Amino acid sequence: MSLIIGYAHISTDDQTLDAQLDALRAAGAERIFADRITGTARARPELDRMLDQLRDGDVVTVTKYDRLSRSLKDLLEIVEAIWERGGGFRSLAEDIDTTTSAERFVFHVFASIAQFERERISERTKEGLEAARRRGRIGGRPLRFRLPRRSRCAGCAMMKAGPSRRSPACSRSV
Repeated sequence: MSLIIGYAHISTDDQTLDAQLDALRAAGAERIFADRITGTARARPELDRMLDQLRDGDVVTVTKYDRLSRSLKDLLEIVEAIWERGGGFRSLAEDIDTTTSAERFVFHVFASIAQFERERISERTKEGLEAARRRGRIGGRPLRFRLPRRSRCAGCAMMKAGPSRRSPACSRSV
């Protein structure tokens, strides 16, 4: 008897698995494996456990195929491992079910497009940061203080103003 096996994945602690778990249960998943680890890490304990327990005819179901992997190469390797064990792969959001050869082809096309888009987003981000640097802007968090480092210390500022009976000379090293 084949099973619908769900796999859910989140990469940060501030995310929750709730929406994925609800969608997988609604799709009929009888067993669900879930990882809370960065998507770029290939060693994911629950994914490995799921692959070990996969039987001929089982269908691994995910809410989106990027929940299985962030890179095309890794995604194809994981899906290939599922196929080698006699299983199928299904993605709910992309409506892909690789239990047929036509759907396997569609899967490869969609996976390639997704990888291309991720690379383009990365390229556009790098181009934007480079353009900003050329204009004198620096990416990242805004600086907490816009004053020169030495003037951040109130004692140093007082020292520049001259000695006073109320404020001792600044002894802080900045």
